[in-house]
Amino acid sequence: MAQMIITGIICGILLGFVLQRGRFCIVGAYRDLILARDGRMFLATFIVIAIQSVGVFLLWDTGNLVLETGLFPWLGTIVGGLIFGVGMVLAGGCATGTWYRAGEGLIGSWIALFGYMLGSAMTKFGVLLPVADELTSYKASDAYVFETLGISKWYLVVLLVGIVGALVIRELRKPKLFVARLKPKKTGLSHVLFEKAWHPFVTAALVGLIAIIAWPLSEATGRNAGLGITTPTAKTLQFLVTGDNALLDWGVFLVLGIFIGSFIAAKGSGEFRFRLPDKATLRNNAIGGLVMGFGASIAGGCTIGNGLVNSAIFAWQGWVAMACFLLGSWIAVYFTIIRKNKKSKAGSSTKVSA
Repeated sequence: MAQMIITGIICGILLGFVLQRGRFCIVGAYRDLILARDGRMFLATFIVIAIQSVGVFLLWDTGNLVLETGLFPWLGTIVGGLIFGVGMVLAGGCATGTWYRAGEGLIGSWIALFGYMLGSAMTKFGVLLPVADELTSYKASDAYVFETLGISKWYLVVLLVGIVGALVIRELRKPKLFVARLKPKKTGLSHVLFEKAWHPFVTAALVGLIAIIAWPLSEATGRNAGLGITTPTAKTLQFLVTGDNALLDWGVFLVLGIFIGSFIAAKGSGEFRFRLPDKATLRNNAIGGLVMGFGASIAGGCTIGNGLVNSAIFAWQGWVAMACFLLGSWIAVYFTIIRKNKKSKAGSSTKVSA
C-alpha cells in the first residue's frame, strides 16, 4: 500500500508540474488545429506518443512489461470518442487538463472535474453501466494494429518516430517570431522551473518520459497499465461515497498527484489564484464534465488513456478514439465558436448595408 501511494503520488506530481508549467492542454491542441490551423501543440502530442512507444516496447521486449491482449470495442470507442470530444470543448479542458487547471485555482475546472467524476462513476459503477455494457459489447478480434497487419510492432514504431521526427525538424527550422518578454525576476534553476516559458516540444518530451516510467511503477503495484485518468477519477468519487478501500489503486494516487503537482507549479510561478467565470461558462463546465465522464468511460479512456497511451502501444482503440476526439472537438467548436462568429459577421454586414 505504501509503495502504491508513494510512487503514484510522486509520478502524478511530476506529471502535474510539467503539464502546468508547459501549458500542455490537448483540447487546446485540437482547438488550435481547427481554428488557427496551428498544429504545433498537436504535433507535441505525437512526440509524447512516439517517445512512449519506444520506451514501452523496449520494456516489453526485455521482459519488464506484459501488455494485455484482448478485443477492440469498436462501437463504444467511436461513440464515446465523439461524445468526449464534444464534452472537453464545453468543459474547457480535457480530463487531465481539468485536473491540473483545478490545481491552478480555476473554479470552472473544479466544476468540470466534479462533473467528470460524476459522469465517469455513473457510467462505470452506476445507472449508466448497462448503456456502457451494451455499447462496448460490439468488439473486433484484433486489439493491436500490428496484429491486424501481421507485422512486427517495431516497423510501426520506426515509421511513427521517423514521421514525427521529420515534422519536428521542419517546425524547428521555421523562422522564429520575436516575442517581447519581461525581465526575469528569478535566476538559475528557479527561473527555469517557475518562470521561463517552456517550449511545447520540451514539455512533450518530459511527458513522454513520465508516461514510460508510469508503466513499471504501476505494474509493481498490480495495476497493469500506464497513465490513466478516467477510471481513477471514477474510483476517487466512488471511494469518497462508499469508503471502500478496494477502490484505491495506483491510478487514484496518480490523479491526486497531478492536482498537487499543478498546485506546486502554479504557486511557484505566481499563477495560482481563484478565478470564477461567468454563469454561462460554469454551466458549460458542468455539462462538459458530465459528458466527458460518460464519453471517456464508453470509449475506454480519455485523451491520455486512449490518445497518448493506447495509441503509443498501437492499439486500435487508441487511434480510433483519437480520430473521434478530434471530430467531436470540431463539431463542438463549430457550433460554439465558428457558427456563432459567422452569424455575428452576417449580422454586422446586414446592419452596415442597411
